[in-house]
Amino acid sequence: MYDVRTRYLADAVATAGPAKLLTMLYDRLLLDIDRAEAALRADARAEATQHLAHAQEIVAEFIANLNVGAWDGGDRLLSIYTYLLSELIGASLAGDADRAAACRTVVAPLADAWREAAVVVAQDVPAPRRPSPFETVEGAASGVLGVG
Repeated sequence: MYDVRTRYLADAVATAGPAKLLTMLYDRLLLDIDRAEAALRADARAEATQHLAHAQEIVAEFIANLNVGAWDGGDRLLSIYTYLLSELIGASLAGDADRAAACRTVVAPLADAWREAAVVVAQDVPAPRRPSPFETVEGAASGVLGVG
């Protein structure tokens, strides 16, 4: 059976830019943690384990795709991701709802920060104008590509 919702979500993910994709992953990570905590509190351990496993996969992707050398906070973000992955695994193994909830307190401010960054990136900031190779540049030869 054709599931329209599944197709829509798949298309949304496939066409999302990097900033949007990152915020979507953070939203899903928060959802997984919330669902896992609720399942653990309802004593539905198998369901909680599935949600925590998915959350772990997302954090593992964050770790794998983080370029630590790209900015001075990269190593600190890697430490947070590593800690978070360890806590998600621990919450799953122990069946600890409070530990899952604590993971949410780590993820929520990160999600907010990435959403704010995505808004800044999405703003229509015009690129600086560069002269065309066909224009005369002051102090340069005139004509097309400096010939003529």
